[in-house]
Amino acid sequence: MQISNELADQLPKESTSPSLVPLDSRHLPLVQKPRPARRLRWIWVALVCLSGAGGGAGYYAWRQAHPPLPFGISLGNGRIEADEVDIDTKFAGRVTQLLVDIGDRVAPGQVLARMDTEDLQQSLSKSEAQIRQAQRAVEEAEANLIQQETQRKLAEQEMNRTRTLLKNGWTTQQIADQRQQQLDGAIAGFNAATARVLVSRHALEAAEHDAGFYRVEIADNTLVAPKPGRIQYRLANIGEVVPAGGKVFTMLDLSYVYIDIYLPTLEAGKVKIGADARIVLDAYPDHPIPAKVSFVASQAQFTPKTVETQTERDKLMFRIRLRIDQERLLAHADAVRSGLPGLAYVRWDPALEWPKNLQGSP
Repeated sequence: MQISNELADQLPKESTSPSLVPLDSRHLPLVQKPRPARRLRWIWVALVCLSGAGGGAGYYAWRQAHPPLPFGISLGNGRIEADEVDIDTKFAGRVTQLLVDIGDRVAPGQVLARMDTEDLQQSLSKSEAQIRQAQRAVEEAEANLIQQETQRKLAEQEMNRTRTLLKNGWTTQQIADQRQQQLDGAIAGFNAATARVLVSRHALEAAEHDAGFYRVEIADNTLVAPKPGRIQYRLANIGEVVPAGGKVFTMLDLSYVYIDIYLPTLEAGKVKIGADARIVLDAYPDHPIPAKVSFVASQAQFTPKTVETQTERDKLMFRIRLRIDQERLLAHADAVRSGLPGLAYVRWDPALEWPKNLQGSP
C-alpha cells in the first residue's frame, strides 16, 4: 500500500489552473451596449425642435382662423341635414316610367314616375259613356217636361172657359167635371215629368262623380315632386309591382335644411327662438352661412332624468336646431349637400356684434 501511494504521488495530476476550468455562462461578464453617437443625439434634438416649431406655427394659424369667441356666442358641432320626403304609391301597381334618377334636382309638381293605369283608363271610359247616356236621358226628360207643361196650360185654359160657360148656364156640369179631370191629369203628368228630370240629372251627377273618381286615381298614379329637392335614392325599377304605399324615390327637401347642435344648460337657457346663428362647414371654412334658431329642446339629454346636484345639472345638454333661410337655399340649391360636418355658432346676446370671420356671406 505504501508503494501504491508513492506511485500515485508520482503520477501526473489534473491541472486545476483557472485557465482550464470550464466557464459557466452565468458567470460571463456583462457586455455593455455602446452609447448612441453624439451626432445622432443632436439629430433627435433638431427633429424635436422642428416639430415644436411646426406645431407652434400650426396653432398660430388655427388661432388666426378661429379667434376666441366673445361672451354671448356659443359653439357647437354637427352635420347639415335635410328633411327626407318619400315618393310612394297610393295604390298597388306596376311601375311603367321613371323620369328622374339619383342626384337629379326636381321642381314642385314635376312628374317623377308613372304607374300602370290601363285598367283605370278602361273604367274611366265606361264612366264617360254612362255620362253621355245620362245626358241624353236628361234631355229627354226635359223635353217631356215641356210637353207636359203645355198640356197643363191647355187644360187650365179649357177649365177656365168651362167655368165661365157654366156660370152663365151655357154648358153642363158634366162637361165641367170632364175638364177638371183633364186638368188634374195634366198637372200630375207635369209633376211626374219634373221628377223624371230631377232623377235623370242625379244620374248624370253620379256618372260624373264616378268618372272624377277614376281621374283622381289615374292622377294619383302619376308621382310628382311635392317640393323642390334632389333625388337621393331610387327604390324601384321599371316593371316592378309595388304594394300600396311602396316607395319609388326618396328626395331631399331643399327648402328645409338645418343643423342640430347640443349646448350645456347655462348656454342653452339663454338661446331664444329666432336668434341669429352662423354655420361654418368644414368644406367651406371661409364662407359662414347665416341661419336662425328654429327649435330649442324642452328636455335635456346625456344625463339621468332626475338631477339633484349642481355638478350634474352642469352636464345637461339641450338640442338646438339652426335652420338656413329658404330663399338662400333656393339660390344656392346646387351647393346644398346633406351630411357635411361643420361648426355652428349661436348668438344669444343680440347686442353683440359678430366677429369678422363670422360676418356671413351673401
